[in-house]
Amino acid sequence: MIAVIVPAHNEAADMGRCLEAVNAAAGHPGLGGEPVIAVVALDACTDGTAAVCALHGAAAVALDARCVGAARAAAARHALDLGARWIASTDADTVVPPDWLWKQVACDADAFCGVVEVTDWLDYPPAVREAFTGRELPCDGHRHIHGANLGLGAAAYEKVGGFQPLVTGEDVALVQALERSQISIAWRARPVVYTSARRSARAPQGFSSFLQELERDVLRTRGARLRAQALVR
Repeated sequence: MIAVIVPAHNEAADMGRCLEAVNAAAGHPGLGGEPVIAVVALDACTDGTAAVCALHGAAAVALDARCVGAARAAAARHALDLGARWIASTDADTVVPPDWLWKQVACDADAFCGVVEVTDWLDYPPAVREAFTGRELPCDGHRHIHGANLGLGAAAYEKVGGFQPLVTGEDVALVQALERSQISIAWRARPVVYTSARRSARAPQGFSSFLQELERDVLRTRGARLRAQALVR
C-alpha cells in the first residue's frame, strides 16, 4: 500500500482540490491497482477540513500541536500502522500530477525529492517570479527539498526516525538524516507539484515566508538600482 500524507491547519478551502488530484494519481495504471490511502493530519483545525477529507475518502488523524513536523509525523505514523510501504508527502494547497505516485515509487531509489511550480502568483511582481524560476532549476540532480513533493520507503523512514516535531524545516531535517544514513535519493525534476503563492503562511519560514522574503530581496535590489541610477544622472 502507498500512503499520501498531508498536514493541515484550517485548509477547508484548498483540501478538496488537493485530494481530488491525489485520488487521480492513485488511479494511475502504472501502479497496477496497488491500494493508495490519503492521510490528513488535522492540526488544530477549527473549520470544515475534516468534512472535506471525509467527502474525498481520506483518513484523518487529529492533533493539537500547531507544528507541521508533528503533523507530518502523525500522518506518517498512521500510514505505517496501516501497512504503507511508501510514504508520499504533499501540502494542502498543492495539486499533484496524475503520474506523481507512479514516478515516485518507480524512481529506483529509497527516497524521492522533487521540485514545485507556482501556478498563481497573485499580487507578486513579475521580478519575484523570475527570481524564483532562477533558483528553482527544474533539472535532475537538483538539491531542492520540498515537503510538498517528497516520498520515501517505509523502511528508510523508520531507519532515520521519521519527521521531527519541528515548526519549520522538518522536510530538510528528514532528507539530511537520509543522507547521513547513506540512503539513496532520487533528485528528480519530474513530476512537478503545483503549489500556491498564498501569503497566509501556515508554518514560519515555510514556502510562503520564503516567497515573501524573496519579494523583499527583489524590491530592495530594485530600490538600490534606482538610487544608483539617480546618482549617476
